[in-house]
Amino acid sequence: QVQLVESGGGVVQAGGSLRLSCAASGIQLNINAMGWYRQAPGKQRELIATITRSGTTTYVDSVKGRFTISRDNAKNTVYFQMNSLKPDDTAVYYCNAGGTRYTATYILGNGYWGQGTQVTVSS
Repeated sequence: QVQLVESGGGVVQAGGSLRLSCAASGIQLNINAMGWYRQAPGKQRELIATITRSGTTTYVDSVKGRFTISRDNAKNTVYFQMNSLKPDDTAVYYCNAGGTRYTATYILGNGYWGQGTQVTVSS
């Protein structure tokens, strides 16, 4: 059984930092692609970052330079370091692993979803 568990969310002031985790079981993250998504209140789910099986990362412009993906293969866990947080970053953050291609509009191969973790950034 594949399971992805996000953690690390919370409430922070603007300018603060959080580190999210996506811990996987039943799927090996270093041989599968992975994406981080977020869904803000009243908005559609948005792809914000990806990491390939080789470790190559991509980011949307709104988070580039502030957020960083890393992977600990021994722990089968992907991390999302979020710095210089803004109120617009407030959302539920989700990880998805096992898709063969991640785009802004679809996931090829679907992959597996975690349950999400809430991030709230106050003014």
